[in-house]
Amino acid sequence: MTSLSQTIRAWSRASDHVVASMREANRATFAALGVPATPTNDRDGGNGTAIAGTSDDQSIGDGSSVSTIGHEEWETSRTVDDPSAIAVGDTVTFAKTIDESDVADFAFASGDTNRLHLDDSFAGQTRFGGRIAHGTLVSGLISAALARIPGVTVYLSQDLEFRGPVAVGDELTATVEVLEDLGGDRYRLETIVETASEPVVTGEAVVLVDPLPDSAV
Repeated sequence: MTSLSQTIRAWSRASDHVVASMREANRATFAALGVPATPTNDRDGGNGTAIAGTSDDQSIGDGSSVSTIGHEEWETSRTVDDPSAIAVGDTVTFAKTIDESDVADFAFASGDTNRLHLDDSFAGQTRFGGRIAHGTLVSGLISAALARIPGVTVYLSQDLEFRGPVAVGDELTATVEVLEDLGGDRYRLETIVETASEPVVTGEAVVLVDPLPDSAV
């Protein structure tokens, strides 16, 4: 009889193959669209394809801690640009579509190779009727919104409630809203991730917002 550890190792190897296949499919799609391949730090030794529209020099605006990576299909907005002016009611949003490469890359980065996220045949027999995105990948959009609060945002705590599944291809919007100024540059925020029709993750976070370093001002 095959031991549990042998079964897990076998599934891990199979999952690695699935992730690699997804990467190759994405690269083929980019090639078909005429998008040039550029080196990335993925697991195959730097032969990956950069996402179209990214730029290491892209910034989203004054007073932001985000200044390294952007994407033409990401959408962001905020009601405040000065860390010293953050007040109750201020909001920041971040929107993107969860695609195949997001799921494959997250599976590899996190080690979460649950077949519910990677195996169409397996997932089709579950209550969801198909593959869904990792819950932590979805909630990660909250962190993306927090990163766009002006200043340097430091996560202190987060509680989450997962309210519904997210299918691959769903467009999501994360919204964070300042509920309370706790003093000492700390804030309590409402955090929501939603599809066009309903919230899929809700909760609250506490963050510390430091001023930007002098070199970044």
